[in-house]
Amino acid sequence: MNIFSIFTLCGGLAFFLYGMQVLSAGLEKIAGGKLEKLLREMTSNPAKGLLLGAIITIAIQSSSALTVMLVGLVNSGIMEFGQTIGVIMGANVGTTLTAWILSLSGISSDNIFLQMLKPINFSPLFALLGISLMMISKNNRKKSIGSVLIGFSILMYGMILMSDAMSPLADMPEFSGILTAFSNPLLGVLAGTIFTGIIQSSAAAVGILQALSLTGLVSFGISVPLIMGMNVGTCVTALISSIGVNTNAKRVAVVHITCNICGVLICLPLFLAINYLLNLNLDNKIVNPVGIAICHTVFNVLTTIFLFPFIKQIEKFATKVVKEQTDTDSKNEVFLDERILLSPSFAIFECNHNAVSMADMTEDILIESIKLLQNYDESKAEYIFNTETKIDNYEDQLGTFLVKLSGKELTESDNNQVSKLLHTIGDFERISDHAITITYVAKEMNEKNMHFSKEAMSELEVLTKALSEILNLTISAFETDDDVTATDIEPLEQVIDGLVLEIKNRHIERLQGGACTIDLGFMLSDLLNSYQRVSDHCSNIAACIIQMKYSQLDMHNYLNSIKTGENEHFTKEFEKYQQKYSLDFNTNVN
Repeated sequence: MNIFSIFTLCGGLAFFLYGMQVLSAGLEKIAGGKLEKLLREMTSNPAKGLLLGAIITIAIQSSSALTVMLVGLVNSGIMEFGQTIGVIMGANVGTTLTAWILSLSGISSDNIFLQMLKPINFSPLFALLGISLMMISKNNRKKSIGSVLIGFSILMYGMILMSDAMSPLADMPEFSGILTAFSNPLLGVLAGTIFTGIIQSSAAAVGILQALSLTGLVSFGISVPLIMGMNVGTCVTALISSIGVNTNAKRVAVVHITCNICGVLICLPLFLAINYLLNLNLDNKIVNPVGIAICHTVFNVLTTIFLFPFIKQIEKFATKVVKEQTDTDSKNEVFLDERILLSPSFAIFECNHNAVSMADMTEDILIESIKLLQNYDESKAEYIFNTETKIDNYEDQLGTFLVKLSGKELTESDNNQVSKLLHTIGDFERISDHAITITYVAKEMNEKNMHFSKEAMSELEVLTKALSEILNLTISAFETDDDVTATDIEPLEQVIDGLVLEIKNRHIERLQGGACTIDLGFMLSDLLNSYQRVSDHCSNIAACIIQMKYSQLDMHNYLNSIKTGENEHFTKEFEKYQQKYSLDFNTNVN
């Protein structure tokens, strides 16, 4: 083995790690966050968590990424600490699939069908198909599939380069001496832990071991302790990610390393005892890539079987290791943890969930503020002020997080969703500001013991019903991303504009006739302006929903067409709302 073999080995490792990264990113895009979204609705059922953890890890090909994301979810308060234990165990099982895929490199047969299963034979076809999909297809999902195929091909090419670079090691007595040193189980576990801690991927470390096994120098006695150490070493990623998070998030990392260390403490003595008692002589039996995949799977499955009944005990242990630190936790509280950016689709789902919460709070305080006009309650007013401050915080932190998210590589659908949220959260925040304005008007009227005339109250009642409906339609369209409902908002907004204008004209007539005071006029003007601004913001949100649904739609031309009567749906809905919210009362209005 010369210096050029070392260069080839380094290049193969680089290709291998990069291919794994590309493969993982492509699979995550194809999944589109669907699997990760289930985490948001997790129950405390550990069995479901175990299955889900395995499925997600198989889909994104990274147990480390999933564990880091779990730290972020717990730190954000999205998941409970206890819910993550089953998921972590499932992730350890799911990560074994990579070793089975890589084990195909060890296939040796003259049968043409078996030869086609060997990566060196089919990965070039995958690469060609993958690059074709990425260059020709306009469909983002197909491009993601192409990315997966290319990532797989690069990974396999890296595997082949490493195998070729390591093949001369078979003739080097010095290397045989190094491997003999690893026949000490404790040293093997330590070496596997350190190496995996450096590259931060147990799947990659196992893949490298599989490439090394092709030299014919690696025995079961050497590989088993190394594999166990590799599972411990992968915990480094979670430990690093737990720096600066709250107590429960730190416990997630403790659970991860506890499970893997317990696995070693259980399985290593068991392996040594079986080897000794049954005289299997595994120290001298050469292992191939398939054998390594089997060892990796057996270790993780056995560990899960042994530890699964003791989930509650593991949770208590982690709770004792990481004590409650209330003061520190309050400083570490976050809105959305940046660790969940590892899965952009899931991060978008969480942003949307928070935006929906923000919208619901906005609707709630606006309705409550209107109620104060007839029955002022100081405690309700205080609730409105506090909630509006909370909404401001939502808008600020959610906007900052979305800007960071927009810098990630997103699918077209995800990118549209980010744009929609960035455009609409500001409108919801402004609606909450108008709830504050209405509350101040109600407070001033209560303090001065002033009341609107019967006619003005009747007019405001009609306007309030229209405003409540447009707000309800807007929230519903936003939460369900329903462009059909969104098209009903603009005609109602035009009706509200007409109502506001008509009420202002009637107020002037009452003012001229002496039926209304100037002070009440100012208050009514503030209310009408707030009502109209709220409906304007609802219109903005609806327009954004429609535009994001049809990305090629020119909103300026669309709005012009419906306002000039060219849109039949708009005209029909406008007439319906105009009749529904009419100010033509049976009573005489001055």
